[in-house]
Formats: sequence, C-alpha cells, structure tokens
Amino acid sequence: MNHSANKRKQLASRHMRVRKKVSGSKNRPRLAVFRSSKHIYAQIIDDTASSTIASASSLDADGKSNGETKIESARIIGDLIANRAISKGIKSVVFDRGGFKYHGRVKSLADAARKGGLKF
Repeated sequence: MNHSANKRKQLASRHMRVRKKVSGSKNRPRLAVFRSSKHIYAQIIDDTASSTIASASSLDADGKSNGETKIESARIIGDLIANRAISKGIKSVVFDRGGFKYHGRVKSLADAARKGGLKF
C-alpha cells in the first residue's frame, strides 16, 4: 500500500475512534480542529442541529499569519475561535482533535482557546 494512503487511512481510523466518544450539543458544542500541512482550521459545531456556530482558520483575514511559525499561527486561531464563541454566548465546548495527536499545533490551539475563556 502507498505510504501516504496508509497514513490517511490511519488518520481516518483515529478520527472515527475519537468521534465515537465525542459529540456536541446545543449546551456544549464540539470544537473540531483540522490541521493541514500549511494551515489550521477550527469550527464550533452543534451536532444535534448539524450546524456550524463559529469558525476560524489561518486563511481568515483576522487569522492570517504574517511570518509567524505554524504554532504561533495556531495560537492566534485558538484565541480567535474563543472570542467568536464567547460573542455567540458559548462558554463550554467538547474538544475534538480530529484524529491528530494532542501536541504541537493542536495543543497550542487548545491552550489558546482555554486562555481565551473556553472551558473543556
């Protein structure tokens, strides 16, 4: 099997294992994180209504990185998603790491979201 196809398959397997346990509701939505090779994306999702409440990414004008490292960019996105969630009245979320290991950019985003006022 192709190495990159195998890695995608392993990521999908880890993601499904996480999603079996994590689900968002109206009272406590899910903070989903996706990490690509260049960018990072975060969404706050209400799974009961199947709707995205707030989102932020390193592609947004507010989250655009200007020469920062990817970890610093993730910190900016974590703070941005926390501000957008609190402005919509959300204070508590369930964290969905999306099958990615909890270190590096994913951890940086989560820590910044906690400092921004989100509880999870």
